[in-house]
Amino acid sequence: MQAIILAAGMGRRLGEYTKDNTKCMLPVNGVRLIDRMLSQLAKLNLNRVIIVVGYQGQNVIDHVGNRYDDVLKIEWINNPIYDKTNNIYSLGLAKEKMIEDDTLLLESDLIVDDRVLDLAVSDPNPNIALVAKYETWMDGTMMCIDQDCNIVNFVPKEAFRYEDTKHYYKTVNIYKLSKEFCEHSYVPFLDAYLKALGTNEYYEQVLRVITLINKSELKAKPIGDLPWYEIDDVQDKDIAETIFADEKDRLGKMMKRYGGYWRFEHMLDFCYLVNPYFPPQKMRDEMQANFDRLLTEYPSGMFVNSLLAGKYFNIRQDFVVVGNGAAELIKSIASLPPVGGSQINDSAVRNIGVIYPTFEEYPNRMKAENIVKFVPQNDDYSYTADDLINFFGGKLSGGDELLLINPDNPSGNFIPLCDVLRLADWCKEREIRFIVDESFVDFSEDFEHNSLLHNDILEMYPNMVVVKSISKSYGVPGLRLGILASSDVALINYIKKDVAIWNINSFAEFYMQIFNKYEKDYKKACGKFVAERKRFVKRLQKVPYLRVIPSQANFLMCEVDKSRFTSHELTELLLNRFNILIKDCDTKNGLKGKNMIRIAVRDQKDNDTLIMALSAI
Repeated sequence: MQAIILAAGMGRRLGEYTKDNTKCMLPVNGVRLIDRMLSQLAKLNLNRVIIVVGYQGQNVIDHVGNRYDDVLKIEWINNPIYDKTNNIYSLGLAKEKMIEDDTLLLESDLIVDDRVLDLAVSDPNPNIALVAKYETWMDGTMMCIDQDCNIVNFVPKEAFRYEDTKHYYKTVNIYKLSKEFCEHSYVPFLDAYLKALGTNEYYEQVLRVITLINKSELKAKPIGDLPWYEIDDVQDKDIAETIFADEKDRLGKMMKRYGGYWRFEHMLDFCYLVNPYFPPQKMRDEMQANFDRLLTEYPSGMFVNSLLAGKYFNIRQDFVVVGNGAAELIKSIASLPPVGGSQINDSAVRNIGVIYPTFEEYPNRMKAENIVKFVPQNDDYSYTADDLINFFGGKLSGGDELLLINPDNPSGNFIPLCDVLRLADWCKEREIRFIVDESFVDFSEDFEHNSLLHNDILEMYPNMVVVKSISKSYGVPGLRLGILASSDVALINYIKKDVAIWNINSFAEFYMQIFNKYEKDYKKACGKFVAERKRFVKRLQKVPYLRVIPSQANFLMCEVDKSRFTSHELTELLLNRFNILIKDCDTKNGLKGKNMIRIAVRDQKDNDTLIMALSAI
């Protein structure tokens, strides 16, 4: 068997990376694509490798040199009109070679797992196209196959339909073609196609024609979940570097993305925190039915969005401001005037009480020297309202602030509503601004009676600011929605001026508009979640090297037995061996060296998948 690599293209979409070099010279995690591919081919006992070059082809020839002479016989073909032709012409230049031996045909912009090539070579069928189930990042030649892996048809770009993608497979651009198939079918059709339609086409079109005319000998070979990527632009390079990172580097590369994990379809995300049971399908369908109009129309300004948020939570419009996620509002909180003030006073020293460990977005927005830290002195990081009053009693005074995240992140500690109101009274008496983030409160037991978002409560405590992330408890993080509520109307108006007038998009606005129709579904979802958390906790408690800390949130903090793993080792193992991402809490202030992890609570199927992985380690 021989291999033919097509490497003549210009790779314009890679910009500066291919300004002076062809695409196969692109380094991914420090290794050029051509070197990775040749190293993989060297393991296959091939008779030779033929590389078709064009744009900056001499660079490739010089780079490869004779470094592979002891393991590969490499031959070169030059496409002198690479800028006027497509890959059908490049392959046509190698057609005489194709009828001399069985051929493994590859494109040079691929990065694949070693096992992908093994699948092709070891398959008993003499002619196969490696294929992968369609995912959103894929572009190019698609096909439909039957249950026996026969290719029903190739789907050209002009016939592509998103509603049919559940039936589509993407060619991995790796083919195994027998000498006989090339001699009697492919090369004759290739010649005819070139004469009829010219050189600015793609070689897959020839396979499509063969498939249409008669029952082809070419079979599809699905690669399952084996990793691969086609690198056409700078984002492809970034994603490929994450997927194919060394095991010691992959976790760091994944975590620095801060989300966007929908690009990694086979990864289970137990790091980021959302409601697994909401929104319901009917609500999704309503959003989808209005997609075209929402995409092409401007959203409303702050007046309408505050009106919708007021309707959403049944509070007064002038008590609430909408944010592009809670994160935008947290940024504004850091610059608030003092309690009772009307102007920002940067020279005033305003201390803020913070309970550690915590959601770092708050302290990261504040001056470190003004933070008064409280760290619970027990193994579960639990605390009560009395603990906070006793600790901060001599440390906070008029004009200062107290931050309470309830339930807390990452500990899951929860203070009941009656005790939160006692804290609110204590702060009110001392003219301390009381900032309560209740983003996870709807995951608590008896959740319907635990929120502070009621007009009478807000009016009773004008010194209190309530923050709620809609992303987390309502399962819509892609919409980026959060609210801040207070009966201090001057404070609300200040924040409205601090954020952009169009700070949310039309999809988020429409979601708030229709939410109340689905409020019963939301309550059912939260009840279902509480039941699943209880079940999940019982299963986690049977994992011998974990100690599960009680939680009223949609996540669980667990202590890892140091004699078995560090928290970092366990996090890496789950990602590298099972493609499951959890949160290593060792980076959190207050948890350094405590060997803690945080696990999101997902639906039963996903939770059981994690349990199986933890048990298998």
